[in-house]
Amino acid sequence: MPLFDLPLEQLRGYTSAVMPPADLQVFWDATLEEARTFPLNATFAPVENHLTVIDTFDVTFAGYGGAPIKGWLHLPANRQEGSPLPVVVQYIGYSGGRGLVNQDTKWAQAGYAHFIMDTRGQGFGGIVGDTPDPHPSAGDVAFAGLMTRGAGRREDYYYRRVYVDAFRAVEAAQSHPDVDASRVVLAGISQGGGLVVAVAGLVAGRLDGVIGALPDVPFLQDFPRAIDTAPRGPYPEIAAFLGRHRDRYEPMLSVLNYFDGVNLARAAAAPALYSVALMDDVCPPSTVFASFNAYGAGAGASAGSGAAKEIEVYRFNNHEGGQEHHWIRQLEYLRKLLG
Repeated sequence: MPLFDLPLEQLRGYTSAVMPPADLQVFWDATLEEARTFPLNATFAPVENHLTVIDTFDVTFAGYGGAPIKGWLHLPANRQEGSPLPVVVQYIGYSGGRGLVNQDTKWAQAGYAHFIMDTRGQGFGGIVGDTPDPHPSAGDVAFAGLMTRGAGRREDYYYRRVYVDAFRAVEAAQSHPDVDASRVVLAGISQGGGLVVAVAGLVAGRLDGVIGALPDVPFLQDFPRAIDTAPRGPYPEIAAFLGRHRDRYEPMLSVLNYFDGVNLARAAAAPALYSVALMDDVCPPSTVFASFNAYGAGAGASAGSGAAKEIEVYRFNNHEGGQEHHWIRQLEYLRKLLG
């Protein structure tokens, strides 16, 4: 795949035309207040993982509408009692689920608590999931996939439910006695990276303890630009829908605007390490830079200085991004961040 987006020097200065709705904060305040009326009910059941150096717990907690959301909590087996660990809360890429019990334990291998959130209604791709999405989405017409499900109204949009689940996953992770609730880092690739950005913005002023964000080639950023430019992946679901429903473009954008990572990123206050791949035709680099350049620029940043942020650029990679090279970069970043 050749370089197809803006040159790097232009990407570094690119800002999205997306602007937050006037009632964005009111909408999310009401959404999260409603979510918190349901008891979190986080449970952690020990489960056999066939590993000697990691202990695993089967997690269930209440997400959007009180629906049960599954997850895994991996902990180093040699942890010291009474010394809670920093936790990495990990979100999964589009179509994937939490996976098998020992499929991904890398953050626990590095010595951290590792909380993986299952994604409701997914797990139909390469990684299995265990969480259904019981919401009816108001019976709205939608294209195959999840990007247009419930997009007729902001209250019914699929990602409203997922963003709430992701927010409550942080609360669930913080509730475990072996987790240091004051040292939470968010991590994820693609859709998972988009959830990192969303939660980093949503927790600002609403939930303490999130001190770092690792959005890796994040999805769900700068919807108008992504719909126009991404030739592959989930964004074309929206374009395909609009190709048949030609009168729905503006109404759909008005709904998506409440979920655009560019708008939510502005409120974020936690330091962030982004990654971007310049040949990425699933999450075009301009959409990632739109998010990165907006990150921490709003009221959530302290003293008007903006949140500390870095971005790692992988010039010759597609949506796979930096992979094992970026994993090392993230480990170095966390070591400095957490001391």
